[in-house]
Amino acid sequence: MSSKGKQMIRARGVSKRFRIGARQEPYQTLRDALVEMVRGVLRRRNGDDATTLWALTDVSFDVAPGEVVGVIGRNGAGKSTLLKILTRITEPTRGRVELFGRVGSLLEVGTGFHGELTGRENIYLNGAILGMRRREIDRRFDEIVDFAEVERFLDTPLKHYSSGMWMRLAFAVAAHMDPQILLVDEVLAVGDAAFQQKCLRKMRNVAGEGRTVLFVSHNFEAVASLCTRAILLHHGRAVMDDLPQPTIEMALSQYQMPGRDDFTLQVLRKDDVVPRPRAIELRAAGMDATSAIGYNDEIVATLQLDAPIAEGHTFGFQILTTGGVTIFNSFHRDRAENPPLHPGRTTEVSVRVPARLLPVGSYEAVFACMKPNAESFWMARDIWFEVHDVKGDRNEGMTSKRPGLVSVVLPWDAR
Repeated sequence: MSSKGKQMIRARGVSKRFRIGARQEPYQTLRDALVEMVRGVLRRRNGDDATTLWALTDVSFDVAPGEVVGVIGRNGAGKSTLLKILTRITEPTRGRVELFGRVGSLLEVGTGFHGELTGRENIYLNGAILGMRRREIDRRFDEIVDFAEVERFLDTPLKHYSSGMWMRLAFAVAAHMDPQILLVDEVLAVGDAAFQQKCLRKMRNVAGEGRTVLFVSHNFEAVASLCTRAILLHHGRAVMDDLPQPTIEMALSQYQMPGRDDFTLQVLRKDDVVPRPRAIELRAAGMDATSAIGYNDEIVATLQLDAPIAEGHTFGFQILTTGGVTIFNSFHRDRAENPPLHPGRTTEVSVRVPARLLPVGSYEAVFACMKPNAESFWMARDIWFEVHDVKGDRNEGMTSKRPGLVSVVLPWDAR
């Protein structure tokens, strides 16, 4: 925990409780409120607390000016809940937070934007919400538009923007309105690789100007390169607050838990007709899911959906290192000889990773459902697996353990 000098963010004993399945009534009389209060007392007295979930428990930390702090942890660890408390979207059940400066936040695509307003109108609306005068916004306007790359669509209502365009504009507004504190949730995956790097450079510049960044991300490579410190949340508790690398290593030790339902679904574009993942499985070809994957094994990755696909849907698959470096991408449309996808019928797709491609180590797999132009509806992440060494064959250990992102066995010739 940082404690030197003035603090920009101070959190003390922050806890947040949710009632699972609780429904907010539009109107409640005094009698209804008293009855519910008595019921709550009886539930606690009888130990009936099954509907209570503590998303955060006693989280405390300080962030100094100019610090770039990464917040990492598995899905459901409490990362987004913490940012919503910091931005006053929700109040903590216990504890308090204090922020000393103007806050720019980007919690998810479209937060604070209005779909019926144009891009131009939303820039001015968000600037006003941040407390900026119109001439301040005017001074930053061209820089925001240039960064977001949406000049042609400035006078188009946001409801007609793609999710990528919406996200680019949202980030540009949040980062260019001179925030003293910038809070960023895991949204950079929506953009292409070039724009993600552009966002990371902008956050570095913001920090270099003495401003403060709190960055939630599953991209450990970005956390390691961008952040000066990292906080690991686990089941709502801050279990580590240290330099990025040891904190990332602690986080990785929690990820090695394979399972068909053990993945994070990141929705990038909401669409009710798009099926969602029901189960995901990685296994060695010809083996059951409980068997270890060896270096000599072909890997079969299978995605099962909760409903058939619709017209125009396709799929992508990606393998990354534990540091977030992409090893390769594969798309169903890459090969014309791949079995066709059938709208209204297809509920399962599989992809095969060749044997002797991935060196011994840990990896993340990602499935994506998308349009043919590569705009994604969702990404299923946090599918962690290991490739194990093999014993006994000549030079096998040398081949599987050699440095590099891939370990390809190539044909040689000699004369």
